[in-house]
Amino acid sequence: MEFVVKGRNAEVSDKFRAHVEEKLAKIELFAPRAQRVDVEVTHEPNPAQAEISEKIEITVRDKGPVVRAEAAASDRYGALDLATQKLVEQLRRAHERQKNHHKGNNKWERDGHSLDIEALLASLKAEEEEATARDETVPTEPGVAVETQLGDSPVTLRQKLYEAHPMTVDQAVYEMELVGHPFYLFIDSETMQPCAAYRRHGWTYGIIRLDATVNES
Repeated sequence: MEFVVKGRNAEVSDKFRAHVEEKLAKIELFAPRAQRVDVEVTHEPNPAQAEISEKIEITVRDKGPVVRAEAAASDRYGALDLATQKLVEQLRRAHERQKNHHKGNNKWERDGHSLDIEALLASLKAEEEEATARDETVPTEPGVAVETQLGDSPVTLRQKLYEAHPMTVDQAVYEMELVGHPFYLFIDSETMQPCAAYRRHGWTYGIIRLDATVNES
């Protein structure tokens, strides 16, 4: 398993790189097929955010869905500990679901398409000026953001179009667990309805379905 550690507005020492590899070695217990682990270290120079000035984002890549966790603290070692705890918990929950869900059924092991909300929000920052300058009110091209003002109010709406790949409810819940978010948007491959999966408590989940049929009067 390959480890790639890089810094954003931060220098990463060889000592910290070695610590990262030692700390994350345990993830092989829950992700034995993992081929690469990306670790990004970000430093926030604003003194007002000293308590969360060091941010760690860990991304595990294998043949299936991407698994990601992040955390921030006053020092990068503490942030790494918190991010690792989140990552291991996500992998553990996914491992337990896979082990107990229909023995002999390998449907979790097929390639998936995950919607990582935090990563997607972060990617929008780079498009700020371009989106503001656009005249469109609704995005029509995948990956392009459109930002508009709501009437005369100070409320700003930011919209972005993403490609959707139909999947089962089980696959959606599984991928939601992997990215560690409280909800997940998807299209049900059985009914082709737009749906939202969300975490309730423990191993309980909810599914919100939209009836996309429009009745013209």
